[in-house]
Order: sequence, then structure tokens, then C-alpha cells
Amino acid sequence: MGRPLRIALLSYRSRPHSGGQGVYVRALSRELTALGHAVTVVSGQPYPELDDGVPLTRLPSLDLYREPDPFRTPRPSEFRDRTDLLEWATMCTAGFPEPRTFSLRAARLLLPRAAEVDVVHDNQSLGSGLLRLVRAGIPTVATVHHPVAVDRGLELAAAPSLRRRLTLRRWYGFTRMQARVAPRLDGVTTVSESSRRDIETHLGVPAGRVRVVPVGIDPAVFTPPPAGRPRDPDSVVVTTSADVPLKGLVHLLEAVAKLRTERPVRLTVVGTARPGGPAGAALDRLALHDAVRFTGPLPEADLVRLLQSAAVVAVPSLYEGFSLPAVEAMACGTALVTTDAGALPEVVGTQAGLRTRAGDVDELTAALRLVLENPSLAEQLGRAGRRRVLASYTWRSTAERTADWYAEVLERTRGRC
Repeated sequence: MGRPLRIALLSYRSRPHSGGQGVYVRALSRELTALGHAVTVVSGQPYPELDDGVPLTRLPSLDLYREPDPFRTPRPSEFRDRTDLLEWATMCTAGFPEPRTFSLRAARLLLPRAAEVDVVHDNQSLGSGLLRLVRAGIPTVATVHHPVAVDRGLELAAAPSLRRRLTLRRWYGFTRMQARVAPRLDGVTTVSESSRRDIETHLGVPAGRVRVVPVGIDPAVFTPPPAGRPRDPDSVVVTTSADVPLKGLVHLLEAVAKLRTERPVRLTVVGTARPGGPAGAALDRLALHDAVRFTGPLPEADLVRLLQSAAVVAVPSLYEGFSLPAVEAMACGTALVTTDAGALPEVVGTQAGLRTRAGDVDELTAALRLVLENPSLAEQLGRAGRRRVLASYTWRSTAERTADWYAEVLERTRGRC
């Protein structure tokens, strides 16, 4: 390992128990600290849960999307400066302001402390404030799990009306900013070869300038069930943002409805469904309310127990830049059924899961049926998945490779004014 570094790890939102950003920030900061580096996490709301020894600098926003009152109207006393006004005005005109406004706040915080930081590592915001740091000579890099422009394209394709398409174009307006910012940073890393290709396409960063560093799990936490503890033979689990079209939950619900004509399959969704949203409408249409449970965000220990009890974990996505839920399932020795979308074939390989064509409900149904009806196959897939995780997908490996990347970026930017 090279010299210890002083790292500012930025995350515009870091929900602790669901969504990859909070998981990534907590795990990477913990492992980099264990390697001897000094990491300070700078985050907007929702704030992350961090391990002992990792300081958190809270960078409050107006928190306009908080639960239970998203799209709220702030009190006049909450407005502190022009950045707050920009955040409010952008939301009022149907845009999503947080990547930009967080980056402006982060730049304001860090510019006076330039001598105290060796490298700034942004997690996915790609906000215009980062360029202020670059211009000031502070080495500034970013992780792009996948370009959000991919989400934008899939949501536009699924939009049922012109009004909805216009609203989505405005909401995703920040992706134009991200395409301007990413090529001007000192370095970009991503989690898969699939995402590296998409970054070149959508963000204009040549693939040769993007370092692939897969993310992972803690194999001492995500473990197979204890010997003698049986799995539920009719339990299917999925971890997903329920109302995001690219996650493919509606296709999985249709597959479960087909399977329910043959056996008492139950689906547990680690996530939430918006009332009146696509998942809720599918539950009504398919009469599945008694067979599907939404848990909302789960603490890590509860998620591990759920994965250990499942007969199969499904990843029905239409796109994945990596898929941490797939790796978590593999680490627990649970059989996988996935699609061939995005990085899923790269992450899962050929032995840890059955692969179906993205969006093909019949193939998804058949693959789930095959695993549920063949416990020996499920066990074989689970063992292969655990081996694959131990070989390739641990957080310590992620941190080591990230630290090596920092050193290369610093060497390349040395002497820059």
C-alpha cells in the first residue's frame, strides 16, 4: 500500500438500508480506514450510518424529498442562501436539483480546506460544483455506478403519455450537467465493464480512462444459513426500487402469478410500492395482494436472514450497472434467477444463476419453476455463487483497488496548479 491519504468521500444522499449509495459509502469508508487512510464522509440527507472511526460531515439541504412528506414546501426560515433558493426553484419547475446543489455546497465546504485533503471522491452526483474543486487544483474523482441517462431512456420508453414524457425530460435534466462534468474530472471509476461502455456512450468519458473496480459485500456478514436450518421452499425474494421501470418488478409479478396456478409461491419485495404506481396496479390486476409482501428498507441483519431463508432470489431488471442484491444473494448461498441485462451476466457468471432474456415473462417463469422444483439445482447454484463472491466481490478488495487508483490519479495530477 502507498502512503496514507486524506480522502473526502462525497455522497449527495446515503440512505442506510436501501439503495446502493449508502451501502457503498459505509463499506468503502470503513475498509479504506482499515487500510490506514483518513476518510471523512460528506453527505446530504438522508445521512448514512457509518462505522466507528469514520467521521461524518453533514451537509444539509432543504431535504425536499424526505418521507413522509416528499415535495414539501419549506418554511421561509429554512432558506439560508442562494443554493437553497436554486434547490427550491428547480423542484418547483419539475427538476431534480440535488446532484447540482449538493456539489455546490460541497465545493463551498472544501475549497477553504484544500490543504487538508489529498483527494475528493464523489459518489455519483457529478455536480457542477466539482469543477470548482478541479479548477482549484484539488484532485477530484468520481464513482459512476451507471449513467443515470440509462434510467432516463428506459423511463421515457415506458411513459404512457406525452405529458409524462415531458415531465420526465425535465426531471432528468441534470443528466446533461453530468455529461459536461464527468469528462473534466481527474478520474472516473465504475463497477463493471458493462457500465464502463455505457459511461463512454452517455457521459463521453473514453473507456480507457475509466477504471473498473467492482463493489462487494462482507462475507462474514452475508453468509449461508447455519447447517440444519431449512429454506422456505416456496419463497422468492427480490430487492428492488419497486416503481422504477428498469428494475422489472412488474415482469416478476406476472411470473409469480403464473407460478401461483401451480404452487403456493410467495414473493417478498425488499422495497416499497407507491400507491397507484406500476407495482400496485399490477398487484390489483393479477390479484396478488395475498402473495406479495413489501418490507420497505431492511436493516442488514434482517436482510441477511431473509436471503438465507429464500428458495431463490430474482433479479428481473431491464438494466443493471452492477447489482449488489445479486452479490448479496450469492454470498448467502442462495440460488439466483436473473435477466441478461446490463452487467448481470458479468457479475453472476454462468454457474451461480439461471439467466433469462430481459422482459421475457415466460422465460422468467420457467427459470423460477426449475429452481423451485429442483432443490439440488438450487443448492448447486448457491454453492457456486458463494465461491464466486469470495473470489471476486469483497469490500476489502474494493478498497484496495480504489486506493491503488487514487495513487495513480495523484501521480498523474502531480504539479497541477
